[in-house]
Parts: sequence; structure tokens; C-alpha cells
Amino acid sequence: QVRLLESGGGLVQAGGSLRLSCAASGRSFSRVGWFRQAPGKEREFVAAISWSSGNTNYADFVEGRSTMSRDNAGNTVYLQMNSLKPEDTAIYYCAARLAYSSTWSYWGQGTQVTVSS
Repeated sequence: QVRLLESGGGLVQAGGSLRLSCAASGRSFSRVGWFRQAPGKEREFVAAISWSSGNTNYADFVEGRSTMSRDNAGNTVYLQMNSLKPEDTAIYYCAARLAYSSTWSYWGQGTQVTVSS
């Protein structure tokens, strides 16, 4: 059974930091990503990491403020977010892709991030 379990969300003041975690189990994934959805908006891509190489890519709005990493032994990925802004407020979802697939097939339940001004 595939499970993606997010944690680390919460309430933080603008300029603060949070580290989100996603514990993955049940399959071997090629890429794990973070997406977010703010109230009244569509879900959008935040960042992703290759499980094998560790290569990362980021959306422009978090480039330079966030770092994604992985712990292969623990099957966990992290998203360190710094210099948080009120517009970063959203539910953050972990998602995973299988090898040779362009589809994000597996999703976690999400974790709320709220940034106060």
C-alpha cells in the first residue's frame, strides 16, 4: 500500500521558516514533489526531487527561499522553506511519480501552512 505522509506544517510569522516532511512507503518512486493549493486557487507545483540523483527543481516563487532534500534510508523528503510570505499560505501536498511516468500518481493528505503578516 502506497503511503505519503506529510508533516511539519503550522502557523509562522512572515519571514519565518518551516520544514515540511513527507514519509513515502509502499513503492519505489522516481520523483517526489511538493505542490500547494491556496483557498480559491488551483493546485500549483512547488518543488521536486529525483530519488536516485537528488537533482531538484523549483517553482520561480520559491527559488532561492526553499531547499528540497531526501533521506534515502528513511524514505523521507524534506522541504525547507525560509523567508516565508503571507502568500505562501496554502495546503502543501506531497506527490510521487513512478519511473517512466509523467503523472503524479500518488498524493498525500496535505499539511496546512499559514503565514501571518
